[in-house]
Amino acid sequence: MLRSAVAVAALAPSGLPGRPLLLAALSLSPGKRLSSRGPAGQNEQRRGPAKARFPLPIPEVAETARLVAEKTRAPPPLRRFIACPDLAHAVASSLQSGRGSEGQETVVLECEPGPGVLTRTLLNAGAHVIALESNKSFVPDLESLKEKSDGQLEVVHCDFFRLDPMGIGSLKPPFMYSERLFENLGILTVPWTADVPLKVIGIVPQRKERNLIWKLLYALYERSSIYKYGRTELNLFVSEKEYKTLVAKPGETRIYQALSVLWQTACDIQLLRMEPWPSFLTNSKNGGLSIPKSVLLQNDHLCLIRLTPRKNLFTDSLTTSNSRIFVVMVKQCLAKSKTKLIDKLNLWSSQSGKELLRQLEIPENITTGSLYPEQYKSLFEIMEQANEFDQSWLYDEDSLEDSRGINF
Repeated sequence: MLRSAVAVAALAPSGLPGRPLLLAALSLSPGKRLSSRGPAGQNEQRRGPAKARFPLPIPEVAETARLVAEKTRAPPPLRRFIACPDLAHAVASSLQSGRGSEGQETVVLECEPGPGVLTRTLLNAGAHVIALESNKSFVPDLESLKEKSDGQLEVVHCDFFRLDPMGIGSLKPPFMYSERLFENLGILTVPWTADVPLKVIGIVPQRKERNLIWKLLYALYERSSIYKYGRTELNLFVSEKEYKTLVAKPGETRIYQALSVLWQTACDIQLLRMEPWPSFLTNSKNGGLSIPKSVLLQNDHLCLIRLTPRKNLFTDSLTTSNSRIFVVMVKQCLAKSKTKLIDKLNLWSSQSGKELLRQLEIPENITTGSLYPEQYKSLFEIMEQANEFDQSWLYDEDSLEDSRGINF
């Protein structure tokens, strides 16, 4: 069935208190499971939670490395895999603290499982796993694993990180539109204020890491793609330097950026664990780790972070219709973080910058790099409420990065 680069993670061993479970969020009753749709498009039924017929063996690192080498074609796009059984168990344990609907079966949407070390660990923990794999060479082994899982595993040839490409037309796997993927999975839309419907686990490809983070951000503010179905929770390994950018605070001049403000405004960001780069297996032919260099920040680890969209992100004044304007406003402000905020406001709001700052009790001499994320949101909402926002000043090509330029 479905297999892709996403990991919906409500994964906890059966019986653990407070376990985050997703079946309700996936609009399925406890007596149904996700499965491939038959000719009639009906989901198969079963009696209670699926369980593996026996504990699945977890291959050792050397065996996993051999399998990855067999499946890798030259020259391969660089990928990282969880190969160490101890790391897989630690990741599964970290995901147990995620949010979800109580009393429902654990469902995990796993991105790029590759040799399936984490997949097996999740299955052994009682999770229902939907594996999304972009490399067709890994799919047969995953399908074979599916046959042993007694309904706990579904496999889809799909690339999560390339979902919803723009301007391409009809697609062939591993490229796919999220609407088709979720329809095949039987995943239905839930209200934004409902519990987290999907949890995704995966390792963000480092080659276009920043672009991928922007792509997900645009989708979040527009409630499109994976966010069309509710507050999808991401559990992603990102580079240490990107993590530090995402959680940067005002005053950290060189790393407090638009990404910092926009992700902190939209999500609760939690660091689950930090793991040294050598902990991961790569498919590099020369065995190199290909670690991205960073001048400003330490970059010795991959960081597993949880990005949970806020229930109160959207309001009467910040909506999916005008959220793009908010994104552009923040990007323009942080393009030069030492700029006086009042100068920007006087351009956007008919010389009323002083009054806007007074309403928010913000000093008149504050710079754009000294404003907190929640203050940016409040400022935008006030301008929208007053109908004084002259948007024509925003559209400066030098400071914009349209999401349409982020494609693969």
